[in-house]
Amino acid sequence: MRRIPEPELMIDNEQARIYAQADFEEAHSRFVRLFIKNFPQDAITGPVLDLGCGTADITRRFAQTFTKCQIDGLDGAESMLRYGQLTLEKFGLTHRVHLKLGYLPEADLPIAYYKTVISNSLLHHLANPSVLWTTVKQVAQLNSPIFIMDLMRPESLTQAEIIVQQYAGSEPDRLQQDFYNSLLAAYRLDEVEAQLQKSGLDYLTVHEVSDRHFIVVGRLSQVTSF
Repeated sequence: MRRIPEPELMIDNEQARIYAQADFEEAHSRFVRLFIKNFPQDAITGPVLDLGCGTADITRRFAQTFTKCQIDGLDGAESMLRYGQLTLEKFGLTHRVHLKLGYLPEADLPIAYYKTVISNSLLHHLANPSVLWTTVKQVAQLNSPIFIMDLMRPESLTQAEIIVQQYAGSEPDRLQQDFYNSLLAAYRLDEVEAQLQKSGLDYLTVHEVSDRHFIVVGRLSQVTSF
């Protein structure tokens, strides 16, 4: 099945509200568990960058798990960040987690380099996927953990519909439609591997971790100079 792109930004306030109220417990908890599994010996401290943080649910889970890090969450949708800020206030994390409105690749980040770079479900929104990989190379310190999770495009429209019903069948229609569109816009593993090869990040590894998710994981092996 060919890829069908979707809008890069979720700018509708109602859409952001639905996302903020949705139940992402299973997928977002898995994100943190898989990070720990892939970097079991790492004491995550210092600055962390979360690219495409959305409503900051994964951001806050990461901050709660790694209590000695400070996180900058970047997203291009102000409506999502408003709900993200409410999340941080609810969990008392505003002293360690800061959200910033910005659009890759032009975003002006608070600092130049980060000790850890994470991202969830940003890649499939990007019209030009190299934007993500170039940013990773620019902002990650040498040997920094890199952990990217995203949706994986199904083989058919029917399979996409089945996945939506299985994992979001009880969610609002708007969220189900967004999930369906995101599945159709997602990349296949071979496409992601080709992106990494083209970006000079082919030493990062791609793993299928569920019937709808993959991860890209590894450490930055060289700092890019410009």
